[in-house]
Amino acid sequence: MQCPLLYRFRVIDRLPEKPSAAATRGTLVHAVLERLFDDPAVERTAPRARAMVPGQWDRLLESKPELAGLFAEDPEGERLAGWLAEAERLVERWFTLEDPTRLEPAERELFVETELESGLRLRGVIDRIDVAPSGDVRIVDYKTGKAPRPEYRDGALFQMTFYALVVWRLRRVIPRRLQLVYLGSGEVLTYDPVEADLLRVERKLLALWEAIRLATESGDWRPRPTKLCGWCDHQAVCPEFGGTPPVYPLKIVSVRPPESGESGQGRMDLAPPAP
Repeated sequence: MQCPLLYRFRVIDRLPEKPSAAATRGTLVHAVLERLFDDPAVERTAPRARAMVPGQWDRLLESKPELAGLFAEDPEGERLAGWLAEAERLVERWFTLEDPTRLEPAERELFVETELESGLRLRGVIDRIDVAPSGDVRIVDYKTGKAPRPEYRDGALFQMTFYALVVWRLRRVIPRRLQLVYLGSGEVLTYDPVEADLLRVERKLLALWEAIRLATESGDWRPRPTKLCGWCDHQAVCPEFGGTPPVYPLKIVSVRPPESGESGQGRMDLAPPAP
C-alpha cells in the first residue's frame, strides 16, 4: 500500500535493510511492556518498568548482535545512554495512559493466522488482547511514535481492523474495541468496529492481493514517491533517485484475465514467500 517497489525490494528481492534506532527502541519498549505482565499486579510499577529497560536491551543484543552497530561510533556511550533514557521515558509515560495493576491480558505478542474463503492467508502479531468478564475482546497495540493527525487516522486504524478481521475469522467474535496507545505523544486512539468495517477491510485486502499477483507476474512494480522516501534504505536502486533495480528474479508471464471455464483463483498468501 505504501510503495509497490518497496514491497518488491523487501519481499521478492529480500534486500537487506539497516536497523534504525527508532524502530529498535520500539522493539525494546514493546519487550518491556510485554515482560512487565510476568510480575504480580502489585509489582507492575513505573520504577520497576524503567529498571527493566537495560536488561531487556541486553537480551535484545544477545538475540540480534548486529544492533550493536547502531552505537558503534559512540565510544563514550553518550548516545546509547540518551537512547536508553528515551526508552525509559516512553515506558514511564505508558503508566499515565493505562493502569497495568488492573489489567490481566489474555494474550501478549500473539501470533495469529487465518485463511479467508478466497484462499488468502492473513497473519500478524498482536501486542495485547484483553478479554472482559462479559467476553468482550479488546485488541491493543503500542506505538512509540506520536498519534497521527485526524486526517491520517484511517491509515493507522487499518492495521487494527486487519487484526480484528483475523480474530473474527479465528474466534467468530468481533472485537469490541481496537485501541492504539501512542507513547510518543501520550494519547490513546480507540475505535469500536462493526461487521461492515471488517468486511470492507476484507474486500480491500483481496483487491490488494490481486494487485500484488498482477505485479508479480508482470514484473511491473511502480515506486510511489512520498515524504517517507527520505528514510528508505533502497534509494541506490530506486528509479526515483536515479538508481536501477536489481534484475527481477521471477519469471515474467503474460497477464490476462481467465478465460471461460478457467479459475482465476490460486492459493493466496499476504505473507512473504519461503526463501
